[in-house]
This record gives sequence, structure tokens and C-alpha cells, in this order.
Amino acid sequence: MSACVLCAAPDAQPVTLSPGADVALLCPVCAAALSGDIIPGPRWRCLGDAVWSEDPGTQIAAWRLLQALPGEAWAADLLETVYLDPEVLARAMAGESVVPAVEHRDVNGVRLAAGDTVTLIKDLPVKGSSMVAKRGTAVRGIRLVPDNADQIEGRVNGQQIVILCQYVKKSS
Repeated sequence: MSACVLCAAPDAQPVTLSPGADVALLCPVCAAALSGDIIPGPRWRCLGDAVWSEDPGTQIAAWRLLQALPGEAWAADLLETVYLDPEVLARAMAGESVVPAVEHRDVNGVRLAAGDTVTLIKDLPVKGSSMVAKRGTAVRGIRLVPDNADQIEGRVNGQQIVILCQYVKKSS
């Protein structure tokens, strides 16, 4: 019996990762997730080990599934730290079918991208906290909320918060 290279489940079958000839042994659940039928949850923590595999097919499959979990903070953090060989990363990105459904724009209508630095244009009280994010605070390395064009995520004073795009302007 073959085990899944991502989650170690039994009954894995070889799956060809388009557009190239990379192959990964995947269980039915991981194969379905790779084709777009993914439900976020703790099951996918196994990707933390799989993405560091020496096998390019395993790396590509794990990277694509991590990309498909944008709402999971741990997945985004892992993607920031993982290193893939540039050729393997190019193959992983080539088969990526995820197209951003929304555009995030700051108060001036400038398009925002993941990793940008923005500046707060007004004091913002942080819900669930006594903290106030002060006007003029730079928020570096923002993340885009994939299903809401009005929200981004970023760290202010060491705390991860959700910020409305109407209260930020992109920094140069």
C-alpha cells in the first residue's frame, strides 16, 4: 500500500501535476483538494512538513494547497518562510488556477498587493482590545483578505489586526 506524500493516508494514487510531468502520490482527499475542493481546517497542518520535502512533486502539491488556504494564518506564515527552488516555484505557480476575485484599493484608489506597506490615515480602535492604532502608523507586509475587497490584515504594535482599506494609503 502506498501512503499519501502530504498526509500519510493509505491508498494513495499517483497524480500528475499539470502543466508539467511532476507526479505526487496523493490520497483521494488531498487529490480532491488539489483540484479545488478544499475545506480549511486542522487536517492541512501536515503541509508544514510536506512543503519541505526533497521531492519536487510533493513540494508543488503542498505549495498549491497552502495557496488555497488564504484564510488560515498559519498557512500564510508558512508560505512566507518556505523556500522553493526557483524552477520548482515556477512550475508550482504555472499550474495555479486561483485568480484573485477581488481587488483591494486604498483610500486614494491605488491598488494594494500582498506585502505592501500602508499608512493609517486615522486613529483606529481595535475591537476586542483597549489598543488604538494611531494615525500615521506604518503597517508593513500586509495580507489581502481574499473574499473581501474592503479588508486587509497587518501587524500593528505586534498584534495582527484586520484593517479597512478606506483607512489606509499605500506608502512608497
